[in-house]
Amino acid sequence: MPSQEVFNNKDGAVYTTSTGAPVAEPYAAQRAGLLGPLLLQDFHHIDLLAHFDRERIPERVVHAKAAGAHGYFEVTDPCGDITDSPLLKTKDKKVKVTARFSTVGGESGSADTARDPRGFALKLRTEEGNWDWVFNNTPVFFIRDPAKFPHFIHTQKRDPQTHLKDADMFWDYLGQNPESIHQIMILFSDRGTPDGYHQMHGYSGHTFKWVKADGSFVYVQTHLRADGGFKTLDNATARKLSGENPDYGIESLFNTIEAGKFPSWTVYIQTMTPEQAEKFRYNVLDLTKVWPHGEFPLRKIGKFVLDENPKNYFAEIEQAAFSPSHLVPYIEASADPVLQSRLFSYPDTHRHRLGANYGQLPVNAPIVPVANFQRDGPQTFISQGNRPNYQSSIQPLTYIAHKGHIDSTVRDHERNLKHENFIGGAYRDLSEITELDFEQPRALWSKVWNDQQREAYVQNVAAHFGGVKSKVVRDRQLSVWAAVDQGLSDRIAKAVGASPVPALQVKPASEAVKFRSLLGFTAKQ
Repeated sequence: MPSQEVFNNKDGAVYTTSTGAPVAEPYAAQRAGLLGPLLLQDFHHIDLLAHFDRERIPERVVHAKAAGAHGYFEVTDPCGDITDSPLLKTKDKKVKVTARFSTVGGESGSADTARDPRGFALKLRTEEGNWDWVFNNTPVFFIRDPAKFPHFIHTQKRDPQTHLKDADMFWDYLGQNPESIHQIMILFSDRGTPDGYHQMHGYSGHTFKWVKADGSFVYVQTHLRADGGFKTLDNATARKLSGENPDYGIESLFNTIEAGKFPSWTVYIQTMTPEQAEKFRYNVLDLTKVWPHGEFPLRKIGKFVLDENPKNYFAEIEQAAFSPSHLVPYIEASADPVLQSRLFSYPDTHRHRLGANYGQLPVNAPIVPVANFQRDGPQTFISQGNRPNYQSSIQPLTYIAHKGHIDSTVRDHERNLKHENFIGGAYRDLSEITELDFEQPRALWSKVWNDQQREAYVQNVAAHFGGVKSKVVRDRQLSVWAAVDQGLSDRIAKAVGASPVPALQVKPASEAVKFRSLLGFTAKQ
């Protein structure tokens, strides 16, 4: 059903060709005589068919199915003590935002209620350029090594022979990569099926660096908490909706905004100094771990509100191009390897899907003028006039040092070099499975969840894991759950009719922190 705006606003537009010429009858193709064949001279008909053949652009390999809307981000609690970002230093400063919420593994026609992480992407249009928050609705992820990502996504898609989703493929990969267990604990709880896109939280997951002009920085993780609460669907309801209304999430978000009940989120950050990172029990660059709130409390910085539905979904949501590399002065990427990989991968897929000038599309264009040496290519809308396309002394560009400029003369180079040595040694924590990988999932199972939540998790897992045919795959994954808690593994085994298995053997936590001491840093034991 069309929106109320369409019902109320009839614009009376004249039907035209793509070149603007009026057309008397949209369906009257020109023919050679009364019963003759169609004429090639009929530009409008040929143009109509040719355009129709090219209407679809490649869908995203991941995050293909999505809802979206527009709104604003407002700084309610400035944080100039940790960053010199002009936006974040200014109380009550508002910037316009475009949001896109998505499932991850499914195709564009898949169900919104599938058990899957959700993408949570925002484009903030600041006076220093576009700043994209390309987050998820879970605080952790399946992997921490970017080389594993393409293979991981393949296992969440379709089998190359049967073209069917395959439980063996899904669990075979996860069992071989036990660092995924923390995400699996979250994904197969009821949080894995949020009740609509506007009733879930968002998390950066990755660690970023917020910087001061003197070069000092803190590590930051961002949390967006839905003011109406994180609401979920149980497995039975989610499955029922996937058949009855696969577009439940898109419809729910649109109707909520249409009714004037604007969804909002409070934005918080967690911060960690480099010194704290060096003493942290876990690696600050490990995407499979969370920062305990008791050690690193949430700090409120602002709010995010969605108050406007798109006028045209394709133009404003499907063509929206988000990337974690779209940063602004004083906000930097950390050395997190998965984040570093995404800095390239996201713009690369935009260039593939939308073209080299994807940033010139209205939904992606910044509110500030763009002046650089990039020119031409398909669909160039902004050509920058007669400005030279090289570093010219005839008409030079101005370089504004005070915006985003870090004064190298006041930087603590000795301290930075020492910390970079710590970061350089992080590969050990990111490439080896140790007992540290099971501490947080174990706490989730034994301390955070109640009996009802534990039983829901077992049943949710069994509904999917029960489809595994390979005994090797089944027993391996059961051994991963057993490393979290033997009782958990035994309950899942019983639910799927399998025999109990012992826990996966992993290195003790002391092995994980020993290497840091060799670098001169002490992690918590």
